[in-house]
Amino acid sequence: MKAHPFRIFVLIAILAQLVLSAKPANALEKDILQAVVGIKASVPADARTARFLGTERQGSGVVIDNEGLVLTIGYLILEAEGVIITGPGGTQSSANIIAYDHESGFGLLRMRKPLKIKPLRLDDSNTATLQDNVLVASRSGPQPVIPARVVSRRVFTGGWEYLLEKAIFTVPPHSFHSGAALISKEGKLLGIGSLVVANAVAPTLHSPGNMFVPVNVIKPVLADLLEHGQRQSAAKPWIGASTIEMRERVFINRVSKDGPASKAGLGPGDLIAGVNGKTIRSQEDFYRTLWAGRKAGDVIKLNVLPRLNPRPMIKEFSIKSLSRQDWLKKKPTL
Repeated sequence: MKAHPFRIFVLIAILAQLVLSAKPANALEKDILQAVVGIKASVPADARTARFLGTERQGSGVVIDNEGLVLTIGYLILEAEGVIITGPGGTQSSANIIAYDHESGFGLLRMRKPLKIKPLRLDDSNTATLQDNVLVASRSGPQPVIPARVVSRRVFTGGWEYLLEKAIFTVPPHSFHSGAALISKEGKLLGIGSLVVANAVAPTLHSPGNMFVPVNVIKPVLADLLEHGQRQSAAKPWIGASTIEMRERVFINRVSKDGPASKAGLGPGDLIAGVNGKTIRSQEDFYRTLWAGRKAGDVIKLNVLPRLNPRPMIKEFSIKSLSRQDWLKKKPTL
């Protein structure tokens, strides 16, 4: 009787978990899972992102070349002053921060001391389709490696002025998702873990799972990131307004200290009704309109219904945008 492919995958996941928690090397560890490494980053207390992301950040990353290049989720290393990589058997190396890319959400590190780790090859993440069986592998948690299934490919928007095309959503959720590897049945890297979400299957359906950033997003800019620490195309305009979408309306729930929106007088509770006179009806609509034909440094006119306005009236605010990189106290590369 032939075993069901998903049952075989579950068995592989169980074996993989044993590999990551055990010291003796075996064939599986020497193959793909040794490339999943631990990351511990220390961030100065006065960093712009310290209040919301913390000063001690831990997660995972994936070795993707023979010289110790590690791909991870960017928020783990954003504004970090020191990073330690933990590999197979607890071996460690400090790392240099090579790049942080706000547009994709990725971060890149380079180990200072080679740990002789076989890299994981990047897959074509466009091949990840609904109901595909995958593995989610991290270096942390009671069950570091779990079998999962792709349940959605769709646009993801985050309140921090972030839009991702063709994000990969999986179930069940992995609690230690930050920087975790999404591995295909062929043993290649499809994506890097970003978030736990409540609606993995569909936007309006309660279905806990994870969102992964697909590796194809970094391929066109990888050379720029390695050489310059950032992509060389013009940065998108950033206004420093965290938003939330409710019933086809976009509200500001936080403004970044000393950011463009704050300086213009915007604040939590303000309703963003339009950009340059064009009505917006969703967070995705807001971002696409905000960025269309514009670059960092451009003046953007937002049509806003202020929360504290005694008379309900749309007001126009002129905002001098920035590149988010320029707002950070500690730049994304060391």
